[in-house]
Amino acid sequence: VDYILGDNPRGTSYMVGYGMNYPRHVHHRASSIVSIKVDPTFVSCRGGYSTWFSKKSGNPNLLVGAVVGGPDAYDNFIDDRSNYQQTEPATYNNAPLLGVLARLSGGINGAPTYQHLLP
Repeated sequence: VDYILGDNPRGTSYMVGYGMNYPRHVHHRASSIVSIKVDPTFVSCRGGYSTWFSKKSGNPNLLVGAVVGGPDAYDNFIDDRSNYQQTEPATYNNAPLLGVLARLSGGINGAPTYQHLLP
C-alpha cells in the first residue's frame, strides 16, 4: 500500500489525486477529453483522439482514486497518455490495494487488524 501511495524510489503516488506527485496524463478517454460543461462542442472518436489524446498538457478531468499500471521492473515511470502499460487505470490495478485494505479492516478477534499493528 505504501509503495502504491508514494513510498517508492520515485516518490510517486500511482493513485491519481493522492499526494503531490501523481500521474497527470492518465490513459482514459473521459479523463483526457474536456468536460461537456466546459466545451459543449461534439467530440467524435477521431476528434477526441486527434484533438485531446495527443495533447501534452495534463488531463482536464482528474480521475481521482484511479490506480494506474505503475512503474516497470526498474521503477521507471513515463507519465504519457500513450504509454497505456503504465498510465491506464484498470480493475486489476486496484485489486491488490483493495485486497490489502479489506484484510486490514477485516480484523482479528473482533478488533481491526490495523490496531494490532500500532505500537
